Amino acid sequence: MYEYIKGRIAELTPTYVVIEAAGIGYLLQISLQTYTAISSVTETTLYIHHIQREDAQIFFGFSQQKERELFRLLLSVSGIGANTARIMLSSYGVEDMVQIIATGNVGALKSVKGIGAKTAERAIVDLRNKVLNVAAVADAAPGIFAEVTENIDEAISALTILGYPKSACEKVVKAICRENPALTAEAIIRQALTQL
Repeated sequence: MYEYIKGRIAELTPTYVVIEAAGIGYLLQISLQTYTAISSVTETTLYIHHIQREDAQIFFGFSQQKERELFRLLLSVSGIGANTARIMLSSYGVEDMVQIIATGNVGALKSVKGIGAKTAERAIVDLRNKVLNVAAVADAAPGIFAEVTENIDEAISALTILGYPKSACEKVVKAICRENPALTAEAIIRQALTQL
């Protein structure tokens, strides 16, 4: 429902920011990564994740789309709530968190407050392949994240329909997109066909 908010920083702490836009002050929960990114500016654009509960409406703000996407992936893991996901992203940057999950580093995840061994293992099992989509566009320009993810999904789907094993398709497509995130789905498929 809400994609981003752009406005003047009225108040900033390491855990939240108040953005004034059109005369309204919006309170957004933030990670330390976002705090660092916006601490030296007076105006900013933050990508939003909105959580609606019976007793509250909570906004989380992120300076980069890839951080928001990783936050959303973390929320999909049973046992990881919004505050825990924010602590995880405050403890490690996006690229570090992707690396930790992709390599199965349970010890690093367990070092985050609120994450036990079972939750760390569950996060790795659930997200190991999904975080590669974040990694594939980690260096891409803001605004193309959704497009690149869609191209990856489309290419994997097309190759699977052509009869190639899904796991092999995922591996090849994600490797191609890490090298060149700007490729269209058609270009990804063509390149993948030469490698499968």
